[in-house]
Amino acid sequence: MSFEAGGTEAVARIARRAAERLRAGHLWVYRSDVERIAAGVDGVVGGGASMSVPAGALVSVVDGRGIALGTALYSDASEIALRMVSRQAGVGREEYLAAVKARMKAAIRLRETLVREAFTGVGVAAEGVKAASGSTAVGATDACRLVFSEADDLPGVVADRYNGIVVLQLLTQGTAQDDVRRVVVEVLREQAWVETVVERADARVREIERLAPAPEGPLYVREGGGAALKTVFTINGVRFHFDAGAGQKTGAFLDQRLNYAAAARYSRGRALDVCTYQGGFALHLAQVCERVTGVDASRAALEVADRNLEMNRGLTARVDWIEADAFDLLRDYSEVGERFDTIVLDPPAFAKTKRAAEGAMRGYRELNLRAMKMLTAGGTLVTCSCSHHVGMEEFIGVVRAAAGDAGRRVQVLEMRGASADHPAMLALPETSYLKCLVCRVE
Repeated sequence: MSFEAGGTEAVARIARRAAERLRAGHLWVYRSDVERIAAGVDGVVGGGASMSVPAGALVSVVDGRGIALGTALYSDASEIALRMVSRQAGVGREEYLAAVKARMKAAIRLRETLVREAFTGVGVAAEGVKAASGSTAVGATDACRLVFSEADDLPGVVADRYNGIVVLQLLTQGTAQDDVRRVVVEVLREQAWVETVVERADARVREIERLAPAPEGPLYVREGGGAALKTVFTINGVRFHFDAGAGQKTGAFLDQRLNYAAAARYSRGRALDVCTYQGGFALHLAQVCERVTGVDASRAALEVADRNLEMNRGLTARVDWIEADAFDLLRDYSEVGERFDTIVLDPPAFAKTKRAAEGAMRGYRELNLRAMKMLTAGGTLVTCSCSHHVGMEEFIGVVRAAAGDAGRRVQVLEMRGASADHPAMLALPETSYLKCLVCRVE
């Protein structure tokens, strides 16, 4: 049926190709596919008096014939102009906030099943990795993603747990608002393990969306507790320092949790962890390898990695850190004949836009080529990409090309993605951003 907009309700009319994507389950409409958007007596349908639509507003979405497709959050800045929040048109703010509350609760219930040890205190290390000494009382893991934006039907909302601290990100004009903060905090404070909730802005997203700065100080502190922004969290039995005001993303790379464990299962001998950040892969490899070298361009990240190493005294490997550019170091190492039994490549996203994908492919090919030249016969290569503009098949093609250049025979032992608490949506390929190949190099 067609949708007639009344009063000051906003309506967006979108192109046919965008409408077809939405009907197939996609949740985004790009600015180039918005044919018209307005609020007024007749909205976009009747062509009557209209006025501009405020940033962050809820708008009804219709196709070229006026047939309703649902309700979306509108951004007047991002290339993603509309993010769908309902398949029903005409959803108002109160109805949307009620949905946010219900979906938040559902997302947390899902994590209670996906990362059970983080909520029950069961001390079982993920996927069979032996816990290092000094594991916390809650068990082998007490950190995970609680809410993953579109994957939990909550576009623009991300929440990560680090022990008793929850770091919240509100990433769109429609969600970075006080009413959404209030509802989200209301749900989080109901969780017995939550001690502090803090909002952390993503600088790049804030610039794209033209968002105001995030509120200073915690959004919630449990009664009787202190406003702690630092803690120690545990994943797979390995302990890490956490500072809610520092580091990348929300502070750590929780999406690699099970890939850390997988890497440890296949690793041996002398290991090299390239782009180690705060030592995630390196400290897991140190459980099974004889010597581990972690490389990163950030001195601040390596200082935290070293503090994490000191806290995990049960690790038996000799571990050292090198501050260096990954490309420069791998080139120098391969030219002088350095050899490793295990190499992990976990670079940052090379392709943050579709336009940058071609350059990203060259970067991945170069890193993998250098790594393969340095691996001993039968060595393990764990190679990752977090660029969602580079799909799994494209990434495999890059690694295959690197193997050909290096003259090495490569067996793929595992093809992995993000941990289960970062679920992907079949209809939204962009949520399948993390690729991880575990390979044996002959």
